[in-house]
Amino acid sequence: MRVLTKGNIALAEGAIQAGCRFYFGYPITPQNDIPEYLAKNLPKVGGTFIPAESEIASINMILGASAAGARAMTSSSGPGISLMQEGFSYLAGSELPAVIVNIMRIGPGLGGIAPTQGDYNQAVHGGGHGDYHNIVLAPASCQEMFDLTIKAFELADKYRNPAMILADAMVGQFQEPCRLTPKEPVVIPEKPWALTGANGRPAQLIKSLFLGPGEMEIHNLDLKKKYDAMEQNEVMYETRHLDDAEIMIIAFGTPSRIAKTAIQFLRQEGVRAGLLRPITLFPFPSKAIHEYSQKIHKVLVVEMNTGQMLRDVELSCHNGTQVYFYGRPGGGIPYPDDIIAQVKKIV
Repeated sequence: MRVLTKGNIALAEGAIQAGCRFYFGYPITPQNDIPEYLAKNLPKVGGTFIPAESEIASINMILGASAAGARAMTSSSGPGISLMQEGFSYLAGSELPAVIVNIMRIGPGLGGIAPTQGDYNQAVHGGGHGDYHNIVLAPASCQEMFDLTIKAFELADKYRNPAMILADAMVGQFQEPCRLTPKEPVVIPEKPWALTGANGRPAQLIKSLFLGPGEMEIHNLDLKKKYDAMEQNEVMYETRHLDDAEIMIIAFGTPSRIAKTAIQFLRQEGVRAGLLRPITLFPFPSKAIHEYSQKIHKVLVVEMNTGQMLRDVELSCHNGTQVYFYGRPGGGIPYPDDIIAQVKKIV
């Protein structure tokens, strides 16, 4: 059964059903529906909700709960996520799973509450220090807000690494029919590395500080093996009408939905447009983009920013591919007619 649900609420319910039992957060629009829902419903399943004094406190509480073996989550928007960056680096360096949600608002600076995709670089290329990556999932519907939250907890535990849900404010705020039950039973793995007390076993230590000669280099190379495994095994993307396409539109989140409408109208006019929608922003579907661009030599990247994913697309495309960009930053939203006009200029 499906119920009419807001994206943020679907995400919060997905977290509960994924086994999240600790939430720490600080309010900021446009994600406040998430802590509001969890404050009411997390205690009902034996969970703990703590309104932290700051975003910095939130991410460090996550580190502590995760080190003890719990599934834990925080959520925020651009300015709050900026404050958490050091904590992301510590989580990755300590090999601790966690789920962080960024419902993107406009910036830079304080900005406002309108939707944007201006936090792509921050999320995908790491705002914290050191050689690390967040797993980054980009839902484009209320249903994916639910499903990908469960997936985020699964991947975070599998790789002992922070995972981020990156959604623009529109995905967080609109309402759609949504199935609020997991597709498959949720399985929470054993965590023998967790700090649960040393009764009956040797003492354990979780750290990101390695001071011996060459130890930090070895640690970084071990982390890289995980990121390589993610790129090999965890890439997710959606394609539409690419078998005969003369131009490939690449977009994620809200612009990908708008692009689908534009493609429908373009094809009615005889323009063979298709879509590739990255679902994982890290690991990025570079191999798929490269393979499709070998036969589709024109690519249009559509984003609600000034061209952040564009760089990753350009690096992924086959030599000789013509890559174009259409972006609406600072709260601007691309309309189907805008995308149609851009495509017609190109083809």
